[in-house]
Amino acid sequence: MPDTEPPARPQTDRDTWLRAATQTLADSGVDGVKVETLARQIGLTKGSFYWHFKDRRELLDAVLDSWRDGRIDDIVQRTQCAPGDEIAQLHHVIDTYSLARNRRGMRIELAIRDWARHDARARQIIDAVDAVRLECASALFVAAGHTADEAACRSLLLYAYVFGLGMMDGEREAPRPVASRTFIANLITGK
Repeated sequence: MPDTEPPARPQTDRDTWLRAATQTLADSGVDGVKVETLARQIGLTKGSFYWHFKDRRELLDAVLDSWRDGRIDDIVQRTQCAPGDEIAQLHHVIDTYSLARNRRGMRIELAIRDWARHDARARQIIDAVDAVRLECASALFVAAGHTADEAACRSLLLYAYVFGLGMMDGEREAPRPVASRTFIANLITGK
């Protein structure tokens, strides 16, 4: 009999489990994130899961931490600009977030927000991300000459507009007319 080796098992790492859990969260909510289901979905054993995570809660915390870090990095990068370019950067931020239809990203955001309604750790993560988003936008408004109070209000308006659009548009493909987006962006920035 020839010596045949068994087929190699797929190699995995912690990120494989995180990606699968995040996708399942977006598709089915936090209750759908189950170790056995994920293992079957990615073709691995539960033993592989326990090699990387102590339990389901550790996986869920890792999903939250990964999401938080990604969202904070994104907004910090998108709100950087040279002095004097703050209004242009705010318009860029508004265009970026209101034009980009990252359906997966919005589904993840909404799933985490739903989860946060009944989980203190998820609420803490949402609050941290919201605070950084608002602070970054406020800093641009202040640098552009608005008072701190007005900057806070304009940041909240920007945030409500961008995320409201994402929730309203759903699967719709057509972007809003340029004139409409420009008008709203000018209202938000005051310029």
